[in-house]
Amino acid sequence: MSAGRTLEGAGCVTWWGFGPARDLLETGVPRPQGELNVLLVGSSDPRHILKTISGLKNTDSLHLWVMENSMEVVARQLLLLYLSLSTPESIGMQEKTEVFLELFGNSEIRSQTDNTLKHIAARLSLSITDSLDTDTYTHPCLDTSLLKFKERDELVRIFKQWQHPPSTPISMCKAWDARVRQHLGTRYDARRGCFDWDLTMKLHDIGCGVIHKQQYSRWRERGVAFEMREGLYCVANQSLLSTRVFSRRGDRVGVRGYWGDIVSSPYLSFGVETENKELLKTQNNQHVKTAQDISVANMQTLFKSLSTRGGHTHVSELAKESNNDTAETRSQPDPSISCDETRQPEEKQVSAVDQKEAIEPDSEAHAEEKQNHKSHQLELMNLNGVRVSFLSLDSLPKLSMKSRYCRLFSAVYCSASMVHHLDSSLTQTAAADAVLIIELAKYLLDLSKEQQAAFATRVSEIAKEVGFVPAHTQDNDAYAVFTLQKDR
Repeated sequence: MSAGRTLEGAGCVTWWGFGPARDLLETGVPRPQGELNVLLVGSSDPRHILKTISGLKNTDSLHLWVMENSMEVVARQLLLLYLSLSTPESIGMQEKTEVFLELFGNSEIRSQTDNTLKHIAARLSLSITDSLDTDTYTHPCLDTSLLKFKERDELVRIFKQWQHPPSTPISMCKAWDARVRQHLGTRYDARRGCFDWDLTMKLHDIGCGVIHKQQYSRWRERGVAFEMREGLYCVANQSLLSTRVFSRRGDRVGVRGYWGDIVSSPYLSFGVETENKELLKTQNNQHVKTAQDISVANMQTLFKSLSTRGGHTHVSELAKESNNDTAETRSQPDPSISCDETRQPEEKQVSAVDQKEAIEPDSEAHAEEKQNHKSHQLELMNLNGVRVSFLSLDSLPKLSMKSRYCRLFSAVYCSASMVHHLDSSLTQTAAADAVLIIELAKYLLDLSKEQQAAFATRVSEIAKEVGFVPAHTQDNDAYAVFTLQKDR
């Protein structure tokens, strides 16, 4: 492989992380208590967010601050978090798990899943629009009000694009195959052998034996990691499409396609580790369960934890009154129908406002807006004491200049692709007993062991430069853990 294609397999957009989910407050050092603040820089997916929330005690409150390097990744984070927070009344546990994993790891999805994607995109677009109008967040758990106006405008544009793809849709099969051809070069005709080598000699060698050969080869060939239902996986997953800018003859040209990982796989986030040892049993030196089975089990455990903490206390009398109407809407969500069209019973209740139109011409619009807010609230659980706030793309070096972030963060997570953004200002925003967790290159298969070791050494140097020292905790080489120097 040429030097120019060393990390071509990882892609230029990180749709999922290169390591298993971690509770960022359980890192081998004393766990902080009370009101907790955690900063995530480039986490790419909600695996750490969900895992950390699931480990909370009832008396804990948690504020997660998320920063990504592109708005496409922020949009996808919101999509997966919205789905995770959906109430059991709006979507069943099994269906939620299947839809989540399809959207998370499949380049092509079923038409039913695509309808859910468009439905959530419509909801999120409405939520962002509300935050633009009021400069506040419209749900207690999801906060986009700290993003710049142009960033929120970009989010709305992305959600609209998910709802209404181009009339000539992108062929995900061709986009994926083009990436594979570019990555393998002259080895393309022998790609099955390349896939098998990466699996057995690399992934299995570093402890990912639960990833089944057939499932991994299917994903490497066409980008479909999770097939849990009999059906046609033929609709492009819009949340995995992004624009990459190329230079052609002196001009900058944007090309929309799939620019994410095509080597390491989405199984790493939820499918290679589990607390249920029954899922890791082997028979004749072969794992009985696969990474897909473990992903399903782990996601259901996380979703049950969310439901337990949520308690569904936000379901009001309005939910009971509109049950018949919303049940039909939720079973077949239609993104083309506006939120106020799906709330007919409430429209009748507010129809009395028509009598006051001459005196209050804007009252009907205000009532409809209020109904939209209520409908949005009914679909999502309110996790008491938990909030996820999204920060601007360039805000990391600016946090230390604002008093609200001074000595705030109990834990800071940074991905391998964002570690070069860390600087000495981090010590001003870290709490006295703060922990720094940095993703290493263990699961970047295109790197040699020597390159992975060199990266780990460089990570330690960067951590030392910004004021952190090794915590000497074992994490199977997937993450490096540091604590703040006491003499600072």
